[in-house]
Amino acid sequence: MLPSTSTVLVTGCAGFIGSHLCERLLHDGYHVVGLDNFDPFYPRAVKEANLAAFADHPNFTFHEADLRQGPAALPAVAADVVVHLAAKAGVGPSVLEPAAYLESNVMGTAHLLEWMRQHGVRKLFFASSSSVYGNSPEKPFREDLNTLATCISPYAASKLAGEELVHTYHHLYQLDALNARFFTVYGPRQRPDLAIHKFVRLLRAGQPIPVFGNGSTSRDYTFVADTVDGIARGVRYLLSHSGVFETVNLGNNRPVPLLELIAALGRVVGVEPELSFQPLQAGDVDTTFADIRKAQSLLGYQPRTSLAEGLRQFVAWLPAVQNAGATVK
Repeated sequence: MLPSTSTVLVTGCAGFIGSHLCERLLHDGYHVVGLDNFDPFYPRAVKEANLAAFADHPNFTFHEADLRQGPAALPAVAADVVVHLAAKAGVGPSVLEPAAYLESNVMGTAHLLEWMRQHGVRKLFFASSSSVYGNSPEKPFREDLNTLATCISPYAASKLAGEELVHTYHHLYQLDALNARFFTVYGPRQRPDLAIHKFVRLLRAGQPIPVFGNGSTSRDYTFVADTVDGIARGVRYLLSHSGVFETVNLGNNRPVPLLELIAALGRVVGVEPELSFQPLQAGDVDTTFADIRKAQSLLGYQPRTSLAEGLRQFVAWLPAVQNAGATVK
């Protein structure tokens, strides 16, 4: 099926990754239907600014809807494939509000799956997370690792539960599905609560950067355009294959220690970082490290953006947001 004849439903379309994905899909020729509930986790104005870049595109339709309210709350639209990005995000906040994360991420996913079953939509790209691997001693993280006893945060558990729900619908109702585990996505439009966003604001304000632990924790930072390319490839794969159930890592295949990240940000901003060492936070993992060979083989996925270039693009974008008054503390 060609993009010009295909409709993609994107949940969480006004968010960080969702808005970039909508732009990419529209550029590729798809019709895109976007859903978002404007969760108050960060200001609505930020998400509305994300939407502004493509809201008037002739092939884009937007619906404000909340998956937590059940299948009946979702619009009766025809879609060839669904990309499910909508979720309450963040490991730390999930430790404080576990029930809210289970309601949004587990029940919301269950409601979407039931909507798909009722409307005969048979193809799903599900956004999962590297957090499901927890502190697995085996690195890099392969998709076939046992994740049943590795989750150490409610957020991670909610994402793993979502994967299992997707598999259940694949088994019972012949749903074609890709579960994609994202690895620390960053770049323009990144959520204001995430580390890189916070660190740049602190550097510019001349304030110390909090370092949880001794600075040796590391993350497999993946630039948003690379993640979105992986999603777009996944959409094409689903549209051209049947009988599909696969799990893939969409990462960068290079963990970056926290102190190295802060030093790199300091160089981009032009400020020598001042550090404030603090205890590790509950639920945080030591390292994330993606084995991306399966995504390379299955989808032709290949991240191309260096950390230095990705940070440069993020820092170049951030002033426009700050000037619009759309930051959070």
